Amino acid sequence: MPNTHRSHSDYEALRPQVVALRRAGLSRRQIRDRLHVHNNDILNRLLEGVPAPDWTRRPNAKDDLRARARELRKQGRTYDEIQVELGCSKSSISLWVRDLPKPPPRTPEEASAIARRGWEATLKRREEERQRTKQAATRIGKLTDRELFLIGVGLYWSEGSKSKPYRLSERAVFINSDPGMIRVYLAWLRLLGVDSERLRFYVHIHESADIGAAEQFWAGITDADPSAFGKTTLKRHNPKTVRKNVGENYHGCLMIHVSQSAELYRRIEGWWYGIVLGAERSA
Repeated sequence: MPNTHRSHSDYEALRPQVVALRRAGLSRRQIRDRLHVHNNDILNRLLEGVPAPDWTRRPNAKDDLRARARELRKQGRTYDEIQVELGCSKSSISLWVRDLPKPPPRTPEEASAIARRGWEATLKRREEERQRTKQAATRIGKLTDRELFLIGVGLYWSEGSKSKPYRLSERAVFINSDPGMIRVYLAWLRLLGVDSERLRFYVHIHESADIGAAEQFWAGITDADPSAFGKTTLKRHNPKTVRKNVGENYHGCLMIHVSQSAELYRRIEGWWYGIVLGAERSA
C-alpha cells in the first residue's frame, strides 16, 4: 500500500526520478501512477522545465487550414466561400478570421448560392467523418466462441420471442429486418449445434412491396434451401400511413423458427439471467 501522506520534502526528493521517467518517454499519467504523486500542482512543479515527450503532444491538424482560411479571408472571401473550399465548419472559420476585415456585401442571389454550396460542403464533410468513424469501428476481428455465445444470448433476449406468465410459449422464434443481425443469429445457432433442418423461415412484408425480390433477398442472406421457407406473411397497405421503409432497400422482416425448441428456449432464458447476475457482480 503506497504512502499517501508525504511531506513537501518527500515530494521534492522525487524530482530526480520524475525527470528521469519523463526523459525516458513516460506521460504525466504514467509518472503519477508509478510514483503515486496524485496532486497535480506538485506534479507540475516537479516537471517544471522538463519538455514532454513527442508522442504525448497532440499535433494541431488544423494549423494549415487556419492559415489558408486567413489567406482566403484577406482575399475578400465570405465564410461560406471559405467553407466550400476548405470543407471545415463555419464556427471554426469564425474563430480563425474574426479579427480580419469583412468582405464587401454580396447580392442576395450570390449570397444564397454561396450559402447553398457551403451547406453542401458541410453535409459532405459530415458524411465523410461519419464513414471514417464507422470504418474504424469495424475492426473487431474474429470473435471467439465465448464472445459469439454471449452476443447471441443478448441478441435473442432483445429481439426474440419470450414466454410470459399470461402467455406461456417456450419456443425459439426470432424476427428482424437487419440482415447483419440475421447472420449473427444464424452463426450463433450453428455454434449451439442447432441443425439447419430444424430451421423454418418466414418473410413478413408489406403487400405493396416487391415480394418476390424480398423472398430472393432473404434466401441469399440465409443460404437456405427454398423448401425451408414457409408462406410469406403480407401486411396490408394503409394509404394514409406515410411509410419510410420503401424502395429497393426494403426487404421486410425475416422470422426464424427453431422446431422442437422448448429446451433451447429454457437454456436461453437461463443464460440471460446468468449474464445479468454476472454483470451485477462485476459492477
